[in-house]
Amino acid sequence: MIFFAALGAMLLTFPSAPAATANASTNTASAGTNTNVNLNATMTALFGNPTIAKGKGFEIKQADLDEVMTGIKAAAVLRNQAIPPEQLKLIESEMLNRLIQVEVLLQEATDADRAEGNKVADLQIKTLLERAGSREALDHQFMALGLSMNQLRTRLVQEGTAQAVLVRELKITVTDAEARQFYDDHPAEFEQPEMVRVAQLFMGIHDPATGAELSDADKAAKKKQVEDILKRASAGEDFKKLVAQYSEDTVSKDKGGEYTVARGQTPPEFEAAAFSLGTNQISDVVITASGYHLIKVLEKIPAKKMDYATVADNLKEALVQQKSARQAPAYLATLKKQAGVEILDPDLKASEEQAEPDLGAGAPAGK
Repeated sequence: MIFFAALGAMLLTFPSAPAATANASTNTASAGTNTNVNLNATMTALFGNPTIAKGKGFEIKQADLDEVMTGIKAAAVLRNQAIPPEQLKLIESEMLNRLIQVEVLLQEATDADRAEGNKVADLQIKTLLERAGSREALDHQFMALGLSMNQLRTRLVQEGTAQAVLVRELKITVTDAEARQFYDDHPAEFEQPEMVRVAQLFMGIHDPATGAELSDADKAAKKKQVEDILKRASAGEDFKKLVAQYSEDTVSKDKGGEYTVARGQTPPEFEAAAFSLGTNQISDVVITASGYHLIKVLEKIPAKKMDYATVADNLKEALVQQKSARQAPAYLATLKKQAGVEILDPDLKASEEQAEPDLGAGAPAGK
């Protein structure tokens, strides 16, 4: 799996409504992402869209790599991580090599491989939609990463097709017995953490159009408004109706502000309130980097081990990828040689040997 599939896997680790996890930084991250996207467009306008790698039957443009890198940088922002400048060129080289790997595999694809790629993409999108709760919520998540659903699906189809080629050519299989054995031998991989289902009313402290932080006076006014709403909720007004009327979280307000979150998925201030409250209790005003929250706990969900039947399909796919990662390098090297692959960007060419990955690298995971 290259970056786009890995990104999908990252979102799939969230039990429900992953937009909630990013909610505390969405305004800031979206502003940063939009800046990256605009910068990419500006650079393309100024310098064009040169071919940076090519081979028999394909070319990879600078914009293709920029699209991947924009997503990586935005994902890092959403996780409050910074990528050291000295690592960016190595990451670019690695991502370019992964794009090349997909392209050389696509040259070997049969109609059956392409059908499998579409099937895999449909299943992955379906799972993402189920976890997000709605198409709007999922669009919101990927918008925050500088991507569109169409871009994601195109990449997932390509990667699913490339993986199908690998599986067919390398004759890789995973039996039910192998998958069950891994499940039994790695119980920690399949623990579903403690979760809580909440409803939140949110008011942001950033301008939704520009991402700029509001003035102190405007922030104070919003905080006062949230405090007044809390008094009304504490006096017995319907919290769901208050969310529908006042919440600025457009992803969740139409469903009463509901999210299900696990520990480690939300900002510390949000998590501390959500997991300390009793069922049907409403928090005081919770202040995070993005704004003001009122949190009502609807349900406490204890940690548990996920059933084998729930994870079996994803586990088998992960084991297939693990096997292909071990067997793929020699086959991929042959395909690249046959395709006459050339890296045309001098800097990326110089970094090529340091960033040659195995397609499909990654350990199985049940979550």
